[in-house]
Amino acid sequence: MTEQKSSEPEIRVGGWQRLSSRIAYENPWIRVSHEEVKTPSGHDGIYGLVHFKGTAVGVVPVDDEGNTWLVRQSRYTLNEFTWEIPEGGAKEGESTLLCAQRELAEEAGLVATEWEELMRIHTSNSVTDESGVLYLARGLSSCAQNLDPTEDIELRKLPLKEAIQMVLSGEITDALSIAALLRLAVDERFSAQ
Repeated sequence: MTEQKSSEPEIRVGGWQRLSSRIAYENPWIRVSHEEVKTPSGHDGIYGLVHFKGTAVGVVPVDDEGNTWLVRQSRYTLNEFTWEIPEGGAKEGESTLLCAQRELAEEAGLVATEWEELMRIHTSNSVTDESGVLYLARGLSSCAQNLDPTEDIELRKLPLKEAIQMVLSGEITDALSIAALLRLAVDERFSAQ
């Protein structure tokens, strides 16, 4: 694997220093690096860094009656089914909005005429640099659902308030879904619905 080493450590934010870095594993979606570091307190240490080559994207579709759609799918990493907003990954250089539009159509069978970026997040910043962009979709109409070969999705339409309650009760544990739904929970536009 590739190792990057220099005579001078790379100074990082907060007093961290990267002494060396080597790629331990790589595939089309992620790269895992093993890094030798000096901690902010001056101690030698190691760091495993998972770099995501794309950007996580999630979308909360909301209709005029205050309903949304969730997807239930099997997550290999967790070995369980999870409820989530429609989500996907934008490839490097791909517009996150175009990715959100594609995922909404693929997973929920919906298209939207109104799009609003809700927020940007880091999903698990202690070990990964993955970032996510979350959208609100309005002006909804139906289209053909077109699942990826890896997806086994059950679609559920429900009131937005019920989806938010699923976050509060712990039934939704996905980070993108939690962030997007709680963002809408404090949005005055949806408090009366």
